[in-house]
Amino acid sequence: MHEAPLATARIGLGLAAVGRPAYITTDRDHDLGDGGTRSIETMCARTHALLDEAWALGIRYVDAARSYGYAERFLGSWLTAHPERRAALTIGSKWGYEYVGGWRMDATVHERKEHSAAMLEKQWLETLAALGSAPDLYLIHSVTPDSPALGDSAVLGRLREIAADGVRVGISTSGPRQGDVIDEARQLADSPFSVVQATWNLREQAAAPALARAHAAGWTVVVKEALAGGELARPEPDSHLADFAAGRDGASLALGVARAQPWADIVLSGAATIPQLRRGAAATAREIDAETLGRWASDPEEYWRRRAARPWR
Repeated sequence: MHEAPLATARIGLGLAAVGRPAYITTDRDHDLGDGGTRSIETMCARTHALLDEAWALGIRYVDAARSYGYAERFLGSWLTAHPERRAALTIGSKWGYEYVGGWRMDATVHERKEHSAAMLEKQWLETLAALGSAPDLYLIHSVTPDSPALGDSAVLGRLREIAADGVRVGISTSGPRQGDVIDEARQLADSPFSVVQATWNLREQAAAPALARAHAAGWTVVVKEALAGGELARPEPDSHLADFAAGRDGASLALGVARAQPWADIVLSGAATIPQLRRGAAATAREIDAETLGRWASDPEEYWRRRAARPWR
């Protein structure tokens, strides 16, 4: 087994866990306090503190989305306070889901998906207003095989216009058929896309071949959910991963293996606390042989079924 330190993918900060009071990551009461302590003001202050720490750590990629509650708004107010930092940052955001949770922990529905041209236009203007400037990367959020976006001429035409103005457009993916969607987007005639954000972690590795093809074609590859929603931060006892991680922090190991993938450009830390962010920034790239990786992988269909069943908390 080979574990050589590598200079590979950069760490980015994803704001999914701190832009809204409820999310599907683990240990939120431990990290954030109970739901009664998660006011808009408190979560904004937490986001600003994380952004300050990320800047101090040299992290220069920040990821948001319209569906991440007020994440874009929190990021925008931080940029207003630090306008001199904007030029050094790469900011990615996403459209296609909207937050409908009303800042309630017990909302029946927290987000709604719509990949229409009308939604793109609406959310593009909302993103510009929230951030105070255009993002550097703008992605269709969570494209799956049933999404109409890749066949919608109005959506693709508008994305080409946005790209012509200097914003790199792309897709994020989810579900057990991520690889199919990535290949379809890459092979489109006059494809406007040059970025993909996909789930890859020690449990869900199925998209790797398609991500390698996208990277070889010049796309920027952003890895999300490298900790599988927090599950990999503490490996299950008696698992292959727990045996390998003995004496190491599980989160650092999982992020390090993701950083070592040769097709990965950016690996997102979804940190909700400053110690988590520091551990992520310090995670050393770790190259693991294919046989060991294969032992850790789960069936994609089962992985995504389990993910869909997680409660919002």
